[in-house]
Amino acid sequence: MIVEYIEIWMRADRLLSILLTLQARGRATAGQLAEELEVSERTVHRDMQALSIAGVPVYAERGPRGGWLLHESYRAGPRGLQADEFRALFLATPGTVLGDLGLGRASESALTKLLLAAPTGDRAGLSQARQRVLIDIATWRATESEAMPCLGTIYDAIWHERKLRLAYSRSDGADVERVVDPLGLVAKGAAWYLVAAAACSDVRTYRVSRVRSACILDEACAVPDGFDLSSYWEASKQRLVSGVPRFAVSLRADPGVVGEFKSAGRWSRIESVGAIEADGRVRVAMQFELEEDVCSFVLSFGARVELLEPRHLRLEVARRLAEASSLYADESAVKSRSAAGLSASRRKR
Repeated sequence: MIVEYIEIWMRADRLLSILLTLQARGRATAGQLAEELEVSERTVHRDMQALSIAGVPVYAERGPRGGWLLHESYRAGPRGLQADEFRALFLATPGTVLGDLGLGRASESALTKLLLAAPTGDRAGLSQARQRVLIDIATWRATESEAMPCLGTIYDAIWHERKLRLAYSRSDGADVERVVDPLGLVAKGAAWYLVAAAACSDVRTYRVSRVRSACILDEACAVPDGFDLSSYWEASKQRLVSGVPRFAVSLRADPGVVGEFKSAGRWSRIESVGAIEADGRVRVAMQFELEEDVCSFVLSFGARVELLEPRHLRLEVARRLAEASSLYADESAVKSRSAAGLSASRRKR
């Protein structure tokens, strides 16, 4: 969803400029539009295709005086938008995402212009749209914001369709330098990812916070045939999830604590919850990503959760509990001796 929002707002100003230009001049060539909008002719042709699919009557004429035209019966602007389409545009504005790209003020300006162009009777409701629905892309867990000094440069390279030279720190700690074709940016939670193609159209994902430096090159970037950012990202997520190791876990838990499981476990999933047993507890079947997650999860609930299976993790939890108990053994002994001495003193009295 965030990817779609970004794509909409990256293109909205350009598409509106094309419509206004064609309405004012009558016609314009792809080269003229590309020069004025500072994009490639290929981008202009893609924009024209998008406008045509959306129902805008743009068409091309060949010949020395040819170019792109807008049918005279059409009037550019938001008058053709339905009420639901207006509301969608006003809600598709995750502020932190646009702010990261340096488009926060531009977004507010665009919405103001859209509001002024809307029918008078709709303005009051539209101005309150974002007071009724808030899009919060942050996760529940508090995380420090990542430093992304190269995000602006990467965004400019994507916008102008130019190659990038990157100095990148991989997750294994190795530093590499690569020349890539930037294909798109993806905001996932508070993190940003660059999708780019290297040699032989090898498309990869780079975490923007790990980019140490970025330099825009003069050479135009090459987009692999048929590449679609949203489709690539969905497939990438599926590969990540399918490649995550899973551990089946059986627990015995107090019924009242089961409701806390969804927010307490990292990459965990509840498979089933059994009926209340004779001891007042329930059996819970779960899946976890890592064995360490299982141990941390069980220990965080203390006596309210007991790990039954797998056996080797149950033994590991017991070992950790024994280590923790030994840390306080001396203090417990001191308290016991102190209590015994106090009791003996009272008896003497």
